[in-house]
Formats: sequence, structure tokens, C-alpha cells
Amino acid sequence: MAETETLNAAAYTALGTERERVTLPEEIFDGTVNMPVLHQAVKAFLANQRQGTAATKIRKYVIGGNQKPWKQKGTGRARQGSIRAPHWVGGGTVFGPQPRSYRQDVPRQVKALARKSAFNARAREESLFVVDRFAFDAPKTKRIVALLDRLDLVGRKVLILTNGLNQNVYLSARNVPDVQVMPYGDVSAYHLLWSDVVLVEGGALGQELEPVEETEPTARPRRPARKSRHTDGDAETKAESKKKSARKAARPAQRAPARKAAAKKTARKAAGKTAARKKPAARKKGGDKKKGK
Repeated sequence: MAETETLNAAAYTALGTERERVTLPEEIFDGTVNMPVLHQAVKAFLANQRQGTAATKIRKYVIGGNQKPWKQKGTGRARQGSIRAPHWVGGGTVFGPQPRSYRQDVPRQVKALARKSAFNARAREESLFVVDRFAFDAPKTKRIVALLDRLDLVGRKVLILTNGLNQNVYLSARNVPDVQVMPYGDVSAYHLLWSDVVLVEGGALGQELEPVEETEPTARPRRPARKSRHTDGDAETKAESKKKSARKAARPAQRAPARKAAAKKTARKAAGKTAARKKPAARKKGGDKKKGK
């Protein structure tokens, strides 16, 4: 009989405080990974997700084409019996897909062996962590995000396995991308291989971990402030920019007298034109003489 390998996993609290490493139970974690069984289980899982509703119409189900398009002889063209024949545009499909079931049955023992192999694969990669207990009084997405941030798992596919159904943990992680929560008993080989990291509640593995003193997470360093266009060392550039801004501010005051003078000049011209229009025309000397006198 082959020797079994004892595997350990890192342990944390629900807030991300590191604990002592935990020895994983040998009933499941024996270090054996059966690749052919994993392939069979994953292939069957994906096949069972297919609806199998794809369908195409053969020539007898296509609308139209009941009449012969032209007579059999005398036209010089090839004989045709229907415009819905497969070689016509819009005709029926030959050997197209029809509704069917893609279901593949996998023996129960093969599923169990594939699940065991997937757990061993994640444990050997140091991608399986044990969390002592998810004690959530109410759904709180911030707690899940803080835990992932403290374990440096942001942006990775994380699978959280709870000890039985835990609605608060499920609702807390529902809106977090690439995070999936399910009971430990419902996980399959596909879900374990889909994830990059697996977080397992200690009670699901039969290990009741005693509570430890929590440590508050250290504050993450703030992002550096955005650099301005002018660095601190370029004093001359700053001075030039200040001079330009002062010039721009003084321009309206300098232009104000010129604008007033132009406005007065325009007003004088308008007044002169108005006075010229109102002045009566001068009469001619001697008046108009009548013709013939």
C-alpha cells in the first residue's frame, strides 16, 4: 500500500489574524491526485450544464417551396423540384443539430474520488486555508472584503466553504467579484479546480479551533498624491507661471480706458448722425419761377 502524505494548511481567524498551522484530516487529504478521474468529473459537470435546445429545420419544415420552380424540360436549366431543397439559399439544413440531452452519468464513487483529488491538489499547492469560524451576525460585505484584503486575495478566484448553510456569509460575498460561497458538503471537483484559493471553515473539517486574540489590521499605505505640473525644484517655472497669471489678471484693467474712449467716440458719431438727420433743408434764393413768365 502506498504511503500517505500528511498535509498541513495555514489557519486564520475571520478577521485575518494568523494562527498556528492545522493538520488536515488524512481521510480526505492523503496527497493523491488522480488526473483521469478529475478529467472525467469536470467533463461530465460541464456537459450536464448544457441545455441541448439547439435545433435546425430540415426541408419539410421550411416554409414555401411546394410548387416546382419551373417545368421539367425545355428551359435549358437544371431540373429543380423545390426552392427549399438543401442546395438552395434559404433551403433546409442537412444533418443539423436537433434537441438532445448531453447528460453524462458519473458513478458516485468516481465523483467522491475526483472531489478528494481536487482537495489534495489545492492543499499541495498551499492554496487551501482554514478559517476557524465565520460568525456573522448580519450580512456585511465589508468584512469579507477586509478578510480578502488582509490575506492578499483581492483579484483572485476565491471559494469559501462553510460548515453547513450560512446565509449571512453567502449574502456578504454575493456582490464581490470572483468569490463564491457554498456549503462544504455541496462542493464538487469543478468548483475546487475553478478557484485559485479555497477557504474552509474549521468545523467543516471536524476541527474546532479555539478562539485566539484578534489583532486589528494595519492601515494600508495611502496612494501618493498626484504630482503637479510643476515640481518643487523648478522655482523659476513657478515664478514665470505666477507672472503670467498676474498679467492675465491685469489685462482687463488695462483695456478698460481704451474701451471707454472707444465707446465715447462711437456715441459722438451716433449723436452727429442724428443731428444731421433732424436739420431742415435750406430754401433756394428767389423761389421757383413759373414757366412762361
